[in-house]
Amino acid sequence: MAEKDVRNAKDAVEKTLEENNDVFGDIVNAFIYSGRRKVAAEALEQAVSRSVYRADRKLRTQERDVAKYWRSTEFRIAMFGLENQTEPEDDMPFRIMGYDGAAYRDQIYPEKDKKGRWRKNRNPRYPVVTLLLYFGYEKHWDKALTLYEALTELPEELRPYVNDYKVNLIEVAWLTDEQLDMLQSDFWIVADYFVQMRKTRNYIPSKRTIVHVQDVLQTMAVLTGDRRFEEAIDQKKGEEEPKNMCEVLDRVENRRDREGHAEFKNSLITSQ
Repeated sequence: MAEKDVRNAKDAVEKTLEENNDVFGDIVNAFIYSGRRKVAAEALEQAVSRSVYRADRKLRTQERDVAKYWRSTEFRIAMFGLENQTEPEDDMPFRIMGYDGAAYRDQIYPEKDKKGRWRKNRNPRYPVVTLLLYFGYEKHWDKALTLYEALTELPEELRPYVNDYKVNLIEVAWLTDEQLDMLQSDFWIVADYFVQMRKTRNYIPSKRTIVHVQDVLQTMAVLTGDRRFEEAIDQKKGEEEPKNMCEVLDRVENRRDREGHAEFKNSLITSQ
């Protein structure tokens, strides 16, 4: 498989857990509303994550990781986006500004009236918020977090006329215990792994019940590089899904022991 295809497959897997409304809403509630249950899962709708822009006289596409509309009782609508990074990257302010700008531009796109004539749409204009989830645990994010920081040069004469743009960074591995406790969905399991790895370089699995088992395992396999999670995805026919991470890793270790024992017996037979 080509490197680009591998990268696209990895990006697709990273999104699967966060695309669940309960997980997406939980992340927004924890990191924007300090744990208050403001965004209900049933109030979220899938948003278009792909947009088109022109560069070098060609049409190109850009795609968010996950985006959803929130239809609130307090105000009509808002849009939230999530971006995942395992390594710091300097160009994130440009990328996120592009995603957000496309979402705002889409709000003013003209619409056709009953006679087929294009006219200005009168739909409500809504805010767009993007969170950057950083999963590195060996070092803090050390790249640009604002447009000013990302620009190679910014003459003082131009600074008053160049609008800055900041990135809303969440360093998952550096969450405090209080912040971790704000998470109530399966994302807690993912975040708990990275917090533990940052603190001790060791992971002790939890008995907390997993709701989206396969989504969690796929996400962990891609984000952590830990082969145990890859092995856990391959569930035997008729085998019940594990209920928590303790069961997940216990099964992997038991399977390895059985396979190792069988391999040892086979080696004895062939050597006789």
